[in-house]
Formats: sequence, C-alpha cells, structure tokens
Amino acid sequence: MSFERNPCVYILASQPRGTLYIGVTSDLEKRLWQHREGITGGFTARYKVHRLVRFEMFGDMEGAILREKQLKRWHRQWKINLIEQDNPHWDDLAVGLGFDRLASHRRTDGS
Repeated sequence: MSFERNPCVYILASQPRGTLYIGVTSDLEKRLWQHREGITGGFTARYKVHRLVRFEMFGDMEGAILREKQLKRWHRQWKINLIEQDNPHWDDLAVGLGFDRLASHRRTDGS
C-alpha cells in the first residue's frame, strides 16, 4: 500500500514520552524523509523529533487539517494516551513504511 498523495495527520516524537510534533501532509513518506534529513528545519530538526509514533489517513485534506488542529489543542497527556492506545512501546512506525531505524534506536545485537 502506498501512502503517497493521501492526506495524513502524523505525530513524531523525539523518544518514548519525549517531545512531540503534530503535522499534516499529503505525502507521508516524502515528509518523513524531509524530517529525518533535517530539510524541514525548525522545531523537528532542533529537538531531533523524527520517530513516527502515530498517523491517521484521511479521504481529503480538509478532514486532515481539522484533525491536526484538534490534536494540537489537546493536553499533552491526551496525546500520549492516543499514541499508547495503538503504539504502547512507542515503536518507530516509519520502519514499517520502509525507512531505516533511527541511529538513536537501541540495537539488538549489543553494539
């Protein structure tokens, strides 16, 4: 399944229960690449907020933008609860979309 050109709201985190960023895009894979490469600059680059911990797909951009605005108004704990509802271990969901694990992710081979 390709996520290209599908309106999407996404939440990035610096680490489990770390700094959060909520964004909206019509091309999730491209936007993730931009964040991870530091191309977007600003907040996500400054605080290394690159781990995809939640995303929601929408049929149109208007619905996605409304959801983004709603989530941005939420209290931090509500956002954490939303993430942990489907992603209790704060796994980087971008790996499932074909991205490499982040360098800060613990390695399982002991190195």
